[in-house]
Amino acid sequence: MLELTTNKLEALKRLSDETGVIGALAIDQRGSLKKMIAAGKAANVGDESIIRFKELVSEELTPYATSILLDPEYGLPAAKVRHKDSGLLVAYEKTGYDATAVGRLPDLLPEWSVKRLKEAGADAVKFLLYYDVDEDEKINQYKHVYMERVGSECIAEDIPFFLEIVTYDANNDDVKSKAYAKVKPHKVIEAMKEFSKPQYNVDVLKVEVPVDMNFVEGYSEGETVYSKDEAAAFFRQQSEVTELPFIFLSAGVSAKLFQETLKFAKESGSTFNGVLCGRATWKKGVAPFAENGEQAGREWLQDTGIRNIEELNQVLKETATSWFDKVK
Repeated sequence: MLELTTNKLEALKRLSDETGVIGALAIDQRGSLKKMIAAGKAANVGDESIIRFKELVSEELTPYATSILLDPEYGLPAAKVRHKDSGLLVAYEKTGYDATAVGRLPDLLPEWSVKRLKEAGADAVKFLLYYDVDEDEKINQYKHVYMERVGSECIAEDIPFFLEIVTYDANNDDVKSKAYAKVKPHKVIEAMKEFSKPQYNVDVLKVEVPVDMNFVEGYSEGETVYSKDEAAAFFRQQSEVTELPFIFLSAGVSAKLFQETLKFAKESGSTFNGVLCGRATWKKGVAPFAENGEQAGREWLQDTGIRNIEELNQVLKETATSWFDKVK
């Protein structure tokens, strides 16, 4: 059981629906969003386009989301136009990682602290960590210490700490490959086990599903790596290694596949407590925005964007469990 202070408990409630399920919208992308907008524009993309797209997403979609995840670099204007009942998560990490250095090491935004993010209106702080449980021990020790630091800052400011873990294999860059699908359950489950330890003071884990659904029997269009029973067992195992509330990230898969994945998770016995879903909801709205302007982007969000999020919310109602059961 996770023990929460009154302030952390109230903040988590602001980020969730009345039943204790998190249906959050993520648009803290920076570098990747810039590339997506640039793909639809002939000219160089300025900061204004990124800021404006985030504002549109916030305005149009937060009435349907329990909360929104934004970055402090481009996202704070979007935070101001979110729906009054939508909570605010703010990212604390620098976008991406230094590809020239070994280990995908974490880095903080130098002009921000947890104290400043809280003062900017954050209900919770999110940190994205790239993690390979099998990597060199020195690299992982560095990451452990780093997360202890962030957790301590969140304790000091009495604000929830959401840790997003994105796993990888230091010896294989292709996370969409069959080879990676074979090791993914181990990578995801062991990472969750590590960061559920009390020394990190994590309140909510934001994690990948433990399998690559594109290689699950019945969901795969080609080769399979796991039978349905094997995949289901990994979902159950994932729930068993942590007592913390945890939510799934969409990892850029299609809206449809993400919804199907959540149904499969529920059928498998997963006790996940919601989602922080980004690109699966709004990704295809970037092209109309970039190619045809703000009104085209808004119209896409008002139509397909809202439909994506409402369909996801319906699936969440049927599949997610309340984090109330995991805290005291």
